[in-house]
This record gives sequence, structure tokens and C-alpha cells, in this order.
Amino acid sequence: MSKALTTRAEDYSQWYNDLVIKGGLADYSAVRGCMVIKPYGFALWENMRDQLDKMFKDTGHVNAYFPLFVPKSLFEAEEKNAEGFAKECAIVTHYRLKADPDHKGKLMVDPEAKLEEELIVRPTSEAIIWNTYKGWIQSYRDLPILINQWANVVRWEMRTRLFLRTAEFLWQEGHTAHATREEAIIETEKMLDVYAEFVEEYMAVPVIKGIKTANERFAGAEETYCIEAMMQDGKALQAGTSHFLGQNFAKAFDVKFSDKNNTLDYVWATSWGVSTRLIGALIMAHSDDQGLIMPPRIAPVQVVIVPVYKGDDSKPVIDEKANALAKELKALGIRVKFDDSDNSRPGWKFAEYELKGVPVRIAMGLRDIDNNVVELARRDTKDKQTVSMEGLPAYVSGLLEEIQLNIYNRAKAFQTEHINTADTWEDFIKVLDEKGGFVSAHWDGTAETEEAIKEKTKATIRCIPLNNVPEAGQCILTGKPSTQRVLFARAY
Repeated sequence: MSKALTTRAEDYSQWYNDLVIKGGLADYSAVRGCMVIKPYGFALWENMRDQLDKMFKDTGHVNAYFPLFVPKSLFEAEEKNAEGFAKECAIVTHYRLKADPDHKGKLMVDPEAKLEEELIVRPTSEAIIWNTYKGWIQSYRDLPILINQWANVVRWEMRTRLFLRTAEFLWQEGHTAHATREEAIIETEKMLDVYAEFVEEYMAVPVIKGIKTANERFAGAEETYCIEAMMQDGKALQAGTSHFLGQNFAKAFDVKFSDKNNTLDYVWATSWGVSTRLIGALIMAHSDDQGLIMPPRIAPVQVVIVPVYKGDDSKPVIDEKANALAKELKALGIRVKFDDSDNSRPGWKFAEYELKGVPVRIAMGLRDIDNNVVELARRDTKDKQTVSMEGLPAYVSGLLEEIQLNIYNRAKAFQTEHINTADTWEDFIKVLDEKGGFVSAHWDGTAETEEAIKEKTKATIRCIPLNNVPEAGQCILTGKPSTQRVLFARAY
């Protein structure tokens, strides 16, 4: 099958789909709006998941698991949350099928098997978790609760795209309970920092940390913190959120605790999550017209060794040398693949691993072995060089870190080039249409103006940056006074 890809200039959306499918990350499913994550894509997710899991545990969190189904009455308990997700809910109403008497071999819903209470397939787990916490929390001695779960959720999206927006996706969701408002806010900000560190240090994607406006806030939260990333087409992508929930869910589920003075109070809460959407961000932030570009720290395969055989006599010699090198690389903790399959020529393999974004490719032939060298190609720059086999594992280890940094620096330079200011409505439109990216502009702080700008331009306020410097100005649309700039962008 041809490996030809649509280019970004031709059709960015199709380019993205080509990379997901032809790069072996995912496939479409028989279930509308759902995806099959293929082994290569799931290996990438596992690397991301494992690193995040370590970071969660390093900050004192533990993993648990809660049910997929949420009784409708519990889901309705926190009104804002229920209203926010109502249009995306999948609902279980019956628990049994039976043979259809009018259509042989077909099944029908058994009307006698109707549930007494309908079940929501979780779009998020606050309701079921806070109903559970009610039985776990009586005293300040029971706090804090610092729990994370790795799970799937279902949000019935009408317009879907692989990884970016699917009806079912994988994610983690942290749900913590605290004795004070201050402690909960510290937790919310701490987890935002964890996300930012992971996305920048491991995914090599620079982000901007900020706070969402009331319009963009998580349903049921008092404050939503976020990290926003910039894709190569100039659109923003929300890469992670951390929510300060206040006492909203504690009040909805009557979760109280006795403090040190034996006074009853409601518990303070947070929730935070990232999902397989991050894979979409990774693809769009780094990849090129030849295929995926994987940051080495989370790449499923960091190094591939491709033998170049000329005659059957050369195979045992090359295999022995390649296996020895692979063993040395593995000893350094490097994820390496020796592709000794004989059903494809070396040139085909080179193109295949370029498409899959493997950071380093090592080609080895009989003449190379005689000269004690290999041909080494790096995916990020496509540079090739002849390198001595002496000290090669250590050299490759250092090169992987160099590639990681280069990929980040390239994305950071792109982000910097795509943050522009606008002081008038005309400038705002011009920057959005001609340059894209983030537009730093004044806003009068009202939901009405925010919605009007969105309707006119399809640009939303991505965040109010945490490092904002106060600045007096005038709203780009209404001319009303403003105390600071916010970041607008068209977004995924």
C-alpha cells in the first residue's frame, strides 16, 4: 500500500488523519465516533500514562477505580455539572435482550427488563466518587483524600476526530478532598504544574498556564486552570485542566467533616484530568509531511536497527553484530527494535520508520561492520552521519536527549512566533486571519462580549495567563475599560 501522505499545505485535516491511520496509531471502529487504538498507538499512550502515573504518585496520590455507571439521581445532584454534560450522556435503560418473534435471528429489548433507575455511562466521575466519599469522610483525620483513576469515559460527540474528539476515550481523573479552601487551591495549582511539566518535558510541547473564563469553566467548578498548546496550523488545543470545585460537590452529596474544633463543615474538592487527546496534540505539534515525529522520552521505539543484507552469507554476521548492539542499548534503558524481517527491503523500512517517527535509525551492512561504523539517521532533522561503533550506545543515549531538546525548542520558537498582540478590532481580525495563533488582547470581562467575539470570529478566550501583568486598556470589541490582556485563539 502506498505510504504517500497528504501534505499540511494541501489539507491539514486530512494530513492529520493520514498520520493517525498510516502511522499505525489508531483505526476507525464499527461503533460510530469511537476508535480502535492500535498497538503502536497504545504503546505511546502507555509511555505517557506510566510517566504521569509516577508523577502523580510522587506527589502523594494513589490509584483507585470507580464504576462506569452512575445512577441518574446521583448525576443530577450537582445541577451545574449535570446540565453541563446532559447533551453528551449515554443512558442505560434496560438490562436484557430477547429473541424478536417477528424477525428470526434478531434480538430486541426486553420491555420487562427496564431498570428501576436509569444509569448514565460516565462522562466524568465526580457524582459517583463524591457519593462514595460521603461514607469515607467523617473527621479531619480522614483528609486529605488524594485519589486518581485511569479509566474510559463516554461523551456522545456528534462530530468526531481520532484522538481529538471521540465518543469514548481513555483518560485519568484525579478527585481529591481537603479540609480547607487553601489546601484545595494548592492542590489544583500543583496538578496544573504536574501537567505542564509532563507536556513540556516529555511531550516536548510548550504550554501556557492560565485560568479559564466563567464561560469556559468546567461545569460545577469555582475555577478551572488549564494548559494551552499551539498546533502547527495556528489553532490552540487545551492540553489539560485542573479544577477547584470549592464545596459544590460536598454540598450536593452532603459530605461533611468534623474539624479540630469539632465543628462540622463541608469538604473542599478538586478534580483534574488529561486524556488520549494528548496524542492528537503530539501529532499536530511536531510531525511533518513525511510522517510522525516522536519525542524520544515517550516514543514507543527510540532506536530502530535496520540490517542491509547483500547475500545470505552476510546475514549471520550482521545479525550477530546488530543483536549485540541492541543488547547494549537496552542495558542503557533505550527502547530498541532490531528489524530483521526479510519481507521488506531496507529502503521500504527506512520510509516506514520515518513515517512512524522513530527518533533514531541505525543502518548496518557488511561493509559497515568491516569498517567498524554504522549509518545513523535522526528523524527530527533527517541528518545522516557515519558513526564509529566504539562508544555507540553512549553516543545514541546523548543523541536522544539532544533530539528531545531540539523538538521542544522548535515548538517553542513556533509558539513564540504565534503570540501576537492586538489593540483594535481591525488588528484582532487581521492577526487571526493572517497569522493565527494566540492573540493577546483586552476584553471587558463580560460573558456577552466573550460570546459576541466567538460568534463573529470563532475565536475563544483560551485562558487568562497566570503570569499576566496588570495593564490598563480598552476592550477590542466594546471599547470598555480592561485591566489585563487575555489570550484568544481559534481552537480544537
